[in-house]
Amino acid sequence: MESGAQVGEIIRKRYSCRNYREEGLPQESAEKLERYVRESGPAPLGSEIRFSLAAANGGDSAALKGLGTYGVIKNPAAFIIGALKESRFALEDYGYLMEKNILFATSLGLGSCWLGGSYTRSSFAERIGCGADERVPAVASVGLVSDRKTVVDSFFRATAGSRKRKPWEEIFFQGNFQTPLGPEGAQAYRDALEMLRIAPSASNKQPWRIVKEAKSDTYHFFLCRSKAYGMSMRLIGMDDLQRVDMGIAMSHFELAARAAGRTGEWEAVKDGIPAGGGCEYVTSWTGA
Repeated sequence: MESGAQVGEIIRKRYSCRNYREEGLPQESAEKLERYVRESGPAPLGSEIRFSLAAANGGDSAALKGLGTYGVIKNPAAFIIGALKESRFALEDYGYLMEKNILFATSLGLGSCWLGGSYTRSSFAERIGCGADERVPAVASVGLVSDRKTVVDSFFRATAGSRKRKPWEEIFFQGNFQTPLGPEGAQAYRDALEMLRIAPSASNKQPWRIVKEAKSDTYHFFLCRSKAYGMSMRLIGMDDLQRVDMGIAMSHFELAARAAGRTGEWEAVKDGIPAGGGCEYVTSWTGA
């Protein structure tokens, strides 16, 4: 994923695949993915997170026994599992690193699917050897894409509207939350923002709002929560997946920006744009 064209192609190619062929990962792909996943990091906002690949051996699914997905995923060849230690931005960092793992799997020709709730948490935590101060907020299935579509797959696509995305003027702004930012105003960061715009999110809520500084390449990232979404997640014992979504957005933005030759870093900007419309400030990308 070195050039902008390659990054854009990979991001656009990737979709949530829930049905895989009944065979294991090709050996070379499995080795490359295992190495990439194991070496994930560092997290952009400083959290302690580690990842592991649990893969079927030569198509023998016995190695995945006990890693359940309540019937949502069919014939997975592997799972990417991560464990985090609690910190201020642990979930954002988790989303950032896991999405990079998933996009790398896509670059190898593999299908994948984020799982934020439909998996047996205790068995995945046991598989990665979670410590007392760690937890597994989400996992990802991986495998060779099957041409057959299942009823479950069709249901999720129909209910989530996964191919629909908010337009630029609803999520990107310049100088404040009242002035929309269009592609022409983004200039060198046009592709980076477009790759962010099409990023996946839990229930396709797209909770990110980005405000560009009027006279610099500084982009402030805000979380604009969906009404009652966070409360419903807490009631069923799930992590705050919209914070994970913010990390996914950060990942797409940075990958596309760097592929286009832009440099910068993530940092907290104390005197940035005031949060508006019930949004929460997360972090900023300061372009060099």
